[in-house]
Amino acid sequence: MIDLYLAAATEEAGHNPIVPIWEEIVIGSVAFAVLCFVLMKFVFPQMEKTFQARVDAIEGGLKKAETAQAEANQLLEQYKAQLAEARTEAARIRDEARADAEGIRQDVLAKAREESDRIIAAGNEQLSAQREAIVRELRSEVGTLAVDLASKIVGEALADEARTRGTVERFIADLDTAGQR
Repeated sequence: MIDLYLAAATEEAGHNPIVPIWEEIVIGSVAFAVLCFVLMKFVFPQMEKTFQARVDAIEGGLKKAETAQAEANQLLEQYKAQLAEARTEAARIRDEARADAEGIRQDVLAKAREESDRIIAAGNEQLSAQREAIVRELRSEVGTLAVDLASKIVGEALADEARTRGTVERFIADLDTAGQR
């Protein structure tokens, strides 16, 4: 509807529709100049401040991120160093524990050997004592049996005990000598 009104007004004036009216060009140019002035004076500086603030925030964020990354890398290196130190310490403690265990094992084995040697020595002493007692007992029995046997063979009693004992001792000594050869 406005187009029809403008078209009717233009036809009345007898003006060519392709060529603009000079008054409209002047008013439009002034309005454009005022608009450009307002934009340049008030809006663009404000937009520039906003853009600069955004750039600063981004750059600051990047710097903070770089700083945080550097700190994280430093903490990671510290953690790795502490972990390596802890592993070294654990290995040292394990080695000490193994050495202590080996020392305890050697002590226990030495005590067991000593106890075993003591028991064996006591057993040997006991066996020697029993052997000597058995040998003494056998000597007296062998002597008595020999005298009885000799008495039966000879047909008379060998009553003299001292003589009998001497004969028996000599006989047993001869047996010992013959057994050792």
